[in-house]
Amino acid sequence: MAIQSLQSGGKSSSAEQYAEIVQLVGNLTHELKNPLSTIRLNVELLAEELRESNSPRDSRALKKIERVQEECERLQKILDNFLCFARAHRLNLQPSDFSGEVGRILDFYRPKAREAGIEIIDFLAPDLPTVLLDRDAFRSVLLNLIFNAEQAMPRGGQLVVRTYGTPDGVALDLIDSGCGMDEETRTKAFSAFFSTKHGGSGLGLSIARRIIEGHGGQISLQSELGRGTQVTITLPVLPRLPADGNPLALAADKIERSGES
Repeated sequence: MAIQSLQSGGKSSSAEQYAEIVQLVGNLTHELKNPLSTIRLNVELLAEELRESNSPRDSRALKKIERVQEECERLQKILDNFLCFARAHRLNLQPSDFSGEVGRILDFYRPKAREAGIEIIDFLAPDLPTVLLDRDAFRSVLLNLIFNAEQAMPRGGQLVVRTYGTPDGVALDLIDSGCGMDEETRTKAFSAFFSTKHGGSGLGLSIARRIIEGHGGQISLQSELGRGTQVTITLPVLPRLPADGNPLALAADKIERSGES
């Protein structure tokens, strides 16, 4: 709500205030990570000393220390994800072959898919228009979605991945045969800090949405309990070269303005 109220003013003022909030969040997260690292180090040293003891009292103390270690690890993960969430607007957009990028990511994941008993069925359309991608950021989004699908299929299953053209750009469907979601979970899936996973930060899909919207695109989710989930990503295409302009600059400006609206 606070960010929405900021956006009700002028666009340039909103962008500046939003940037200040992002910087503040990043600085605060860094300030929290430093003492957390010190706590983790000292807790680990204490655990090593207790493991050398055969005392029943020290064994009980070690179990408590190990619980503290688990919570420190969870906090570290939350802070790392929160930094990604805060930085998701900083993208290095480059002209890219959409199906080619998706194919490379799938090739990277295939060995893991075989181990998990997951059959990948891909329909990657050739000759799609060029899109602007931050390839590292897009890779992190797609891998996160793939790993979510894997977790929804603990006994294996099918993962259908298809790319295709749309009237305004290109699209990607990621369809799994997993457990699916009920309506309440589906509607909250992209909310920050919402997670159904034990120890999850609840930022994975929020970061994914931030990154895709930073590309000028959209991400949506359809799911039915017991029948699987479909995630769809749509992205705009790189415009044709105009007579009096740089297409990269025009496309980047269009994406930036779409994020402010």
